[in-house]
Amino acid sequence: MNKSDLETDISRYIWENRYCLCEDPGLNEEHIRDTWRRVARALSQPEDRPDKWEKLFFSALEDFRFIPGGRILAGANNPRPVTLFNCFVMGRIEDSGSGIERALEEGAITMQQGGGVGYDFSTLRPHDCAGWRADQPSPGPVGHMKQWDEMCQDLLAGESRRGAMMATLRCDHPDIELFIQAKYEPEILRNFNLSVLITDGFMQAVQADQDWALVYPEQSLSAVDRERYPDRIVKILPGDMEPSHCRVFRHVRARTLWQLIMRANYETSEPGVLFIDRINELNNLSYRERICATNPCGEIPLPYYGACDLGSINLTRFINNPFTDEAFVDLVALGEISGIAVRMLDNVIDVSHYPLQVQRDREQADRRIGLGITGLADALIMLGLNYREPSAREQAAIIMKTICHSAYCSSIALAGEKGPFPSYDREGYLSSAFIQSLPDNIRRDIAKSGIRNSHLLAIAPTGTISLLANNISSGIEPVFGFEYQRRVHDTNSGYKDFALVNHAVSQWRMLHPLDPLPEYFITADELAPESHLLMQKVLQPFVDNAISKTIHIDPEIPYYEFIQIYEQAYAFGLKGCTIYRPTPNRSAVLTPSKS
Repeated sequence: MNKSDLETDISRYIWENRYCLCEDPGLNEEHIRDTWRRVARALSQPEDRPDKWEKLFFSALEDFRFIPGGRILAGANNPRPVTLFNCFVMGRIEDSGSGIERALEEGAITMQQGGGVGYDFSTLRPHDCAGWRADQPSPGPVGHMKQWDEMCQDLLAGESRRGAMMATLRCDHPDIELFIQAKYEPEILRNFNLSVLITDGFMQAVQADQDWALVYPEQSLSAVDRERYPDRIVKILPGDMEPSHCRVFRHVRARTLWQLIMRANYETSEPGVLFIDRINELNNLSYRERICATNPCGEIPLPYYGACDLGSINLTRFINNPFTDEAFVDLVALGEISGIAVRMLDNVIDVSHYPLQVQRDREQADRRIGLGITGLADALIMLGLNYREPSAREQAAIIMKTICHSAYCSSIALAGEKGPFPSYDREGYLSSAFIQSLPDNIRRDIAKSGIRNSHLLAIAPTGTISLLANNISSGIEPVFGFEYQRRVHDTNSGYKDFALVNHAVSQWRMLHPLDPLPEYFITADELAPESHLLMQKVLQPFVDNAISKTIHIDPEIPYYEFIQIYEQAYAFGLKGCTIYRPTPNRSAVLTPSKS
């Protein structure tokens, strides 16, 4: 890379305003290389030979080959008590006065120290039930969520990093319609992303056009409400390991409820859907936990108090002879950096500050990490591949398979050196569905040595760190546009606009200043929604956490075509799906250039 490393105005702006520690005592970072040295030094501390690993870690960071999550870049060796984890799923919300207060306080502490939060509000009793205060009915999940929204707004006044919160609710909760329609009021719940926990049973009822029971656990209801709702059913609820005796509040047509979700998403872009049974079925720790929430962007489904330990490999740095017939991916180098990145993210667990002790206990017990990729679309272009063609998906799958297997082999080696994650159970872990899909030699080595990290792979959105790395395409998303405007939140609660040129385009123009762009240069607006889903489908078998993928669609898309995208996502076996359709109340952060 050239001497400046930061080649674009937005890269310099992002570094100076989010990741450069130049005003803290004893720190005076003048170049991003100073940031890389700080991060490498911090993450090498748990090693027996920190000097050796500091050099290797710096080499991985150099040239943006491996890009740790934003909290790691900003917080490693930061004298202030900040966490290195981007996000957390918080604890189970107890439906009582003290339980609500404790959950609010834990969320506030976590967000003050830089972490986004995810909550499942399904544990809160429906509105108009007898409340835990004798003189007041329950406000229900949506009513309580407004308290979180106000708390988040108060905490974030004047901050440059917008607060991130995820709220989930079971598709069989009696207040599900209120949750689905909450974002029709644009001024409420502005700091929340919403997702409905969709079960296989619900989707089967939708397909068969059957009735669907809305239920709530009877042990959490008052005697009066148990009398009001006498019908009973036994079922395992998301987040629970054992079945619960529930009271049936009423029945709705499953297809009608599905249409309500789809219509709200079409008009407001929320709620999204999480196929929660599939998430739990493919969870490496399914033998000991049930998941009911994710981090705010959905790439890490987490148990209570779980954390996001994220980093992404910049695929554009592993393409040799770009834009030629001899272009290829250096899979050997990709495997090598995967191993170093696993070690770095594993060390984050030991050096990070934790907002809450219970978060430390959970993360150090499971040692979950989320190694992913970014710059996929630019890398495919550099290889001369069209994002929507089968050949591009085949290459993407080879890349992700290489990273997956290298990451698992590295974590196995780390277990031999430092010990497996403390909650590791040999028989239970080896019997989980994702582990069963790994090659025989990897499973044999896990059986022999254990493994250092319960989970290893996640593909995050990488919006900001991809801008930092000279505006490469983000995550696995297609190129948004060859030239476009990007709006960035600044420290004065305002916005700053930048004119951007896609990285692959700028690289092509340096090599071929007079030639038009070849046909394999393709942008998101040229792709059918199915192309997005197919890319996610071929990568998911090599991702043990999840994939954050947003399908940006034309606001004029017919409603019936919109619904088919979600139904196809379920048919493809995906864990979730997010569709963004710009509406009058929700404009786009990215805007194509008029030129």
